[in-house]
Order: sequence, then structure tokens, then C-alpha cells
Amino acid sequence: MVAAVDHDGYRHVLLPIPTHLKLRSTLDGPVLQLRKRPLEDEETYQTYADLVCLRADLNDLFTELCADILSAVESLPANPVKALYRVLDRWKALFQSQGAVLGPEQLAGLFGELLVLDRLLYLDSSAHRLWQGPEGHHHDFSDGNLAIEVKTSARGDGRRIRVHGLDQLDAPEGGTLHLTWFRLHRTMSGGVGFLELIEKALGSADDEIRLLELLAQAGYRPSDADRYREVRFAIGEERWYEVTPGFPALTNRSLLEAGVPICVLDVEYTVDLSGEAPAPMTADMVSRTVNRMIQESE
Repeated sequence: MVAAVDHDGYRHVLLPIPTHLKLRSTLDGPVLQLRKRPLEDEETYQTYADLVCLRADLNDLFTELCADILSAVESLPANPVKALYRVLDRWKALFQSQGAVLGPEQLAGLFGELLVLDRLLYLDSSAHRLWQGPEGHHHDFSDGNLAIEVKTSARGDGRRIRVHGLDQLDAPEGGTLHLTWFRLHRTMSGGVGFLELIEKALGSADDEIRLLELLAQAGYRPSDADRYREVRFAIGEERWYEVTPGFPALTNRSLLEAGVPICVLDVEYTVDLSGEAPAPMTADMVSRTVNRMIQESE
């Protein structure tokens, strides 16, 4: 890491990076700018991530920012740009207003999706691109051909899921849909911390910034972390189902096949999976499904 002052008097901090690395394009404001800058002399050629402060009256704050960056790079020497982004986003969070707190059902729902995301990221560090629910897709995870819908329940008995819309349990055209259901229990100790699961996902993803954007769309922002410090869940039960034509569901496709015109909007209904049918998938079937989603998305 190098600190420098250019001929206009602007202060810079430069981090050595591989030549092929792409930098975040959104940091191009009136105060801070981030550029890829190659520098060479008679003996060396090196590409840098060049962060510059364009306001001399903020040099003292920029110096503090650089000190934070240096500390972060020391703790993450293998990926200095990731360390840089973490510091910039933490400072940015200081000036962002807090959003609404996630309610109990929203927390449980997001926790369930993160459990599936964690499993996908274990196989592929780019698997967060399959998480499409936060962007409004009718399935939580999808590669276009295979989709996974995640449901959670905090109730102690039964396996009831709430379905939102006629397309949520409709499989992709020509593809397959799987339903993942978790029974979760809030706990004060043990289990898995909500923030722990988020940090694990961020550490596994190869594009931490993109994952932070998805988390924000899902309702979580780093600036709200203290609000969720004590949130922990124990997983009481986990079941996966393949949503085949015989699966209990009300969908656009089933209504069209029955010749029923679709004139009702904003449909919500409950499916009770407490009985013996439909049968859940075996552990081997689940593993094959997860592996298949990763392989087909490559």
C-alpha cells in the first residue's frame, strides 16, 4: 500500500492489484474516486487500485479513512481490494439512515434463504448470483431451469407453509422446482446466529458487494447489525420436496390445464405438509439437486 500526493495536491492511497482485476465502477463521486492506475519505472510495472480525495478540506478525514484501510488490508492481505470495499462501505453506513427493522417472520424467512445460500456457496463462491428472491423473482433461487423456493415456520407443530401468488409453486417452463422447508426456533444460546450466517456468506462469496446489495434488497443493512446481535435460531427440522404435478398447490399452470380462466389476483393460500404425502426428498436427492443447480449455472 502506497500513500501519495499528485501535482494538484490531491491525496491518494494505492493498493497493488492484479492487472486483470475489475474495480467497482460506482465509486466516482465529487469527493472520492477509485481508478485502476498502472505505474512503471525502469525496473517494475505494477497496477494499483487508486483511491483519491478531491477535496482538500476533507484531507483530515481521508487520512483517517486511509488508516482504516491500512488496518483492514493487514488483516486481509490476500485480497486488499475486498478489504478496501469493506472499509468504504462501513464509512458509507455512517451516513445512511436506518431502515425498518425486520419482523420475526421476515427474520425467519431470510434466515432460511441464507441457509440454502450457504450450502450453494460451499460449492461455488459465485452462487449468490442464483439468489433471485430479493430482486422480486417469484422463486428464491433459480438458474432458469431449476428453481428452489424456501419456506420457514416458527410453529412447534405441523408443517404449514404460506404461498404468495399463483406462480410461486409453478416450476420454470420446461424445468423443475424444489421446495425447502425449515422449522426454526428462536433461542438465546446455541443454534446459529443471524449475523454469523450473514458473515459466513459474505466471507464465502467472491463478490461481497453484490451480496450486500442483495441483502439490502431483502431488508438487511450492515448499519442495522446491532439490532440483530442477539437473534439466533435452532433448526428443528429440514425437509426438501420436489414440486411435481401431484404436489398440493394452486398455480397458474394447474388452473390453465383445468380450463379455469385466471381472473383472481393477489392470491395467498396455505399448504399443509404435515401428512405422509407428499414424501420429502432423501439426503442424497437433496445433494444431487444442489450440485445440479451449481453445475447448470456454470
